[in-house]
Amino acid sequence: MTTLTLAKAMNLGLRKAMEDDPKVLIMGEDIGKLGGVFRVTDGLQKDFGEDRVIDTPLAESGIIGTAIGLAIRGYRPVCEIQFDGFVFPAADQIITQLAKMPLRSLGKLKLPVVVRIPCGGGIGAVEHHSESPEAYFTHTAGLRVVACSNPVDAYTMIQQAVRSDDPVIFFEPKRRYWDKAEVDTSSAPDTWHPFDTGRVVRQGADLTMLAYGPMVKTALEAANAAAEEGRSIEVVDLRSLNPVDMPLVTESVRKTGRCVIVHEAPVYSGLGGELAARITEQCFYNLEAPVLRVGGFSTPYPPSRLEEHYLPDLDRVLDAVDRAFGY
Repeated sequence: MTTLTLAKAMNLGLRKAMEDDPKVLIMGEDIGKLGGVFRVTDGLQKDFGEDRVIDTPLAESGIIGTAIGLAIRGYRPVCEIQFDGFVFPAADQIITQLAKMPLRSLGKLKLPVVVRIPCGGGIGAVEHHSESPEAYFTHTAGLRVVACSNPVDAYTMIQQAVRSDDPVIFFEPKRRYWDKAEVDTSSAPDTWHPFDTGRVVRQGADLTMLAYGPMVKTALEAANAAAEEGRSIEVVDLRSLNPVDMPLVTESVRKTGRCVIVHEAPVYSGLGGELAARITEQCFYNLEAPVLRVGGFSTPYPPSRLEEHYLPDLDRVLDAVDRAFGY
């Protein structure tokens, strides 16, 4: 077991994937000599060469388009979108090509492309650097969408994403890059948590709290605070956003009878709405209260000096918990 930050765990996971398969290559802006703005790819170009760790022009559409061509030729490209807000120039390639070509070819074409997107706020960044665009991609059929929340999952999930024959959108919580945990870097893949499943990270009996990516830590803090008031909250880290592990979710909600969903993205038309609808359909007779959502406001992400008022925090999550017990 080694104590690693989430960023370092990602680095080692990418390194292991490249060691295991010579067809794996990494592409992105400033990922080579600089090692990426968050240093996730630090040292990889030095060890694997410029042919496998490629510094690209500032052209997200070109990065993904090139990756699609490489995937058709048998490679497994891992593309870094430097910041979440810059993925939109690549949306045409991702949505109209990457997501659709495997089905359009009746499965003859496989596109094992991973698109890494550092996501979310909380780091005092400037405009377009703190977005949460997951709903655009979970709405797009043909894409796997996952979000890691801790170093252990960062290490294993990036390798599972690279091995997947499906296109994968991989969200990384940028304000958690420096969080640390013990990681077993010698573990065998068959012992890893399945790629498209969630995980109960705290057992509880009175309310289920669903979160993913950067908000899992906030959800755990809320569960600890609620425990002081005698409320037992079960926290589920979704991990996979498309597909969602609904059997795990419904099992938890049927047990607790209440549910609060937390994400950084705006509540309106966010992933929480889809989850709330499914939970209501499948757990209607078990619910003691409506499914509640906590998220960002329906405004563009604010300047950094105001982001603490925008991001869901402990108080807003606990307010939703209080409301769930008030029905």
